[in-house]
Amino acid sequence: MRTAGYLLGVDAGQTATKAVLFDLTGRPVAVGSTRCPTVNPHPRWVERDMDHVWTAAADAIRQCTVEAPGPILAVGVVGHNDGIYAVDAAGRPVRPGITAMDSRAYEEVDRWRPVFDELLALTGLVPFEGAPAALAAHLLRHEPAVMESARWLLFCKDWLRLRLTGEIATDRTEACASFCDVRTGEYSDRALELLGLSGLRDKLPPIRDCAEVVGTVTAEAAERTGLAVGTPVVVGAHDVDGAAIGDGVLHAGQLSLMAGTFSVNQVISDSVSTDTRWQARGFLTSNRWLNMSTSPASATNLDWLLRTVTGPIPHDDIDAEILAVAGDPSDVIFHPFLYGSPHGPGASASFLGMRGWHSRGHLLRALYEGVVCNHRTHVEALREAFPMGSVARLSGGGSRSSVWPRMFADGLGVDIEITDTTEAGARGAAVLGGIGVGVWPDLKAAVADTVRVDRQFAKDPAGVQRFDEVYGRYLASVRALGEDHRS
Repeated sequence: MRTAGYLLGVDAGQTATKAVLFDLTGRPVAVGSTRCPTVNPHPRWVERDMDHVWTAAADAIRQCTVEAPGPILAVGVVGHNDGIYAVDAAGRPVRPGITAMDSRAYEEVDRWRPVFDELLALTGLVPFEGAPAALAAHLLRHEPAVMESARWLLFCKDWLRLRLTGEIATDRTEACASFCDVRTGEYSDRALELLGLSGLRDKLPPIRDCAEVVGTVTAEAAERTGLAVGTPVVVGAHDVDGAAIGDGVLHAGQLSLMAGTFSVNQVISDSVSTDTRWQARGFLTSNRWLNMSTSPASATNLDWLLRTVTGPIPHDDIDAEILAVAGDPSDVIFHPFLYGSPHGPGASASFLGMRGWHSRGHLLRALYEGVVCNHRTHVEALREAFPMGSVARLSGGGSRSSVWPRMFADGLGVDIEITDTTEAGARGAAVLGGIGVGVWPDLKAAVADTVRVDRQFAKDPAGVQRFDEVYGRYLASVRALGEDHRS
């Protein structure tokens, strides 16, 4: 292992980008953070200005480079999957980027229902509204001139890496979002045919290894970011794969949870098992798959509440307010479906059971519990197919609380571990960069050097029993609303 230098990991989410400079033990030495808000020009649309996405990332990187205590050996980028970031032959955006939270393409998804079974068996998943296939089909129908001018259909991290290096590429963890054979990790002509999108084959970027150096920082990018010209940049990966690495999750049967914009619940397997309730996607290493059961319904609900209803509240104060009412009966229920759910496109967010004597703490507690209940819906589906251990690792905004992880432990019936970074995705990106330039020979060696467990939350038998009751009421209320949900 090299003993001198640092690794930069960039994690581009759907509203914010983090850049973190790590030493070779995986400890952060500088952090940059910028927000790149989405806009909603029409109902169901969730978009971002692509140039703003780049400048926000560049600003976050510069916040790190000005503090760098030594040479930066490599850069890795991970980012949110799904959505579409389309560019022309010159590498310029042809329209705003579309994030995975966009649901405009629901009619396209509905048209494909007759071929869902074949798509699931072939690709390991069925399209949802924010998937590249669904959005591409919608754009072909409603913005044909845009699609005609598009040369490449990229993911967020591929757009950022294009701006850093001028190179076009993607990796198997991202490419498998719509168009790949789940067993080979290569684009499937049959999948494109089933989707009626065969004409898009030449617009899909070449697939390369996640830790492969795909290019180096250009003079233009260097001036903007403060990185040195010629700094190696690796291909990178889907942010959930990056978070798995950053949290030390590499082996079959390991469960990891991300409580952020999306409720991400994933378990690694050494064979393919398909079901509409999860997506079987290629993992970072051959003969491994990451089985993800997800919905855009996790800690982002708290962000929305603080932004639009309560105003800012320090996270320690939120925890204190929840603890103050922890002994009260749990009679307020929250459905965390502001942007989507595992219960169909009509499910919407709501507080149920509110009374005049309830305080803000009761509502915050219900929100925390509702988010955990949504994660549990996904985890219980995965448990039916995959053997799991008794410990899960949690990352994302929900892991920063002192209260929420205990709810996860009791709500899911597992012990929760939180590693020594709040930026697991960025650390995973940095690790890929390190492998690309020879700091480590493989992921196993890299994780051994960089990941440590920082906090542990053991499930409490009484808490598990109480949360079983909470979850029972939560599910009953979801089912009771049924068709009364309105999008």
